[in-house]
Amino acid sequence: MDQVFWLAPVTSIVRIGEGVYRVEMDERAEVVFVAGPPTNRWAFWNGLIFRGSRADQNPAARSGLRRDAHQELTAPMPATVLKVLVTPGAQVKKGDTLIILEAMKMELPLRAPGDATVTAVGCREGELVQPDAILVELE
Repeated sequence: MDQVFWLAPVTSIVRIGEGVYRVEMDERAEVVFVAGPPTNRWAFWNGLIFRGSRADQNPAARSGLRRDAHQELTAPMPATVLKVLVTPGAQVKKGDTLIILEAMKMELPLRAPGDATVTAVGCREGELVQPDAILVELE
């Protein structure tokens, strides 16, 4: 990932379509796709998916969150499952691609947020999944 992108000051954000934005910074322009309700947004940029919520911006809400070893990867938007690259019991490393989705004619790789063991896979190739559908469970 180009770390300079996140450090560069944003000079302009322009909405160019439903859920599509042009972000300009330091003589560069990037397209960012955003989906989800205002309290639970998903952004897709440069092959990566980012998820944020209003609770993430509230320190009081953050302090009450538990950090469990169990984690679920969910669909960020309506999509078709192109490839399932893991099976239950598989050991994965942070950044490993677990599932590849296709939405809006783009491939969306879902990556492991950390080292973990796959405990369940809740989708199959060719399946249409809805937002927040649980695709992979990790421990």
